[in-house]
Amino acid sequence: MIDWQRVDVVLLDMDGTLLDLHYDNYFWSRHLPARYAELKSATADQANSRIDELVEQHRGSLNWYCLDFWSRELALDIVPLKREVADRVQMRPGAADFLSALRQSGRTPWLVTNAHRDSVLVKMERENIEPCFDRMILSHDFAAAKEHQAFWQRMMAQHPFDPARALLIDDSAAVLEAAAEFGIGQLLTIAQPDSQQPARDALHHPVLHDFAQIMPIPALKPAA
Repeated sequence: MIDWQRVDVVLLDMDGTLLDLHYDNYFWSRHLPARYAELKSATADQANSRIDELVEQHRGSLNWYCLDFWSRELALDIVPLKREVADRVQMRPGAADFLSALRQSGRTPWLVTNAHRDSVLVKMERENIEPCFDRMILSHDFAAAKEHQAFWQRMMAQHPFDPARALLIDDSAAVLEAAAEFGIGQLLTIAQPDSQQPARDALHHPVLHDFAQIMPIPALKPAA
């Protein structure tokens, strides 16, 4: 699936790629509406309607991923609420072994995520994958989500690399399309980002079912 001899930098999404998306889906679809209803003395329908409205208005934008935005709009402190169910944060099967093999292969691994910094911290408290990466790149630092060319251009300006010799693994079709437009050389999507949901089909990019499919081979060393 991967031509490893044409890969120097590996760009890895976090939620739904390395970490099970079940935590995020559970929080936003069940836990947050229930806690909003409780704390705001609202009905379940009112809570779901308010959250769904904001989701639809801001989907794919940086606000959609921004915990400061959600705290402000819902008049709730979102971070403690996320910690209430943080026991659901877990690595996807095979992700830890893949990260270890990636480092041993001589490639340069970067975490590239739309997640808000506070969300990253909550997850790292449960699954500390930060030491696995040379760089932690958060789209909030560039004021643009990965779905938009502005993110890729600003990231490149601060962290130069050869896009043609990069691999991106991400569960979002919109992100992968933006990366392809930018010139990222190889792309993979995730068949089953959420372990509690069925595997997806009709995907438009090469599909990764198991990290064991793509264990990296050692990089070729330059001739002496």
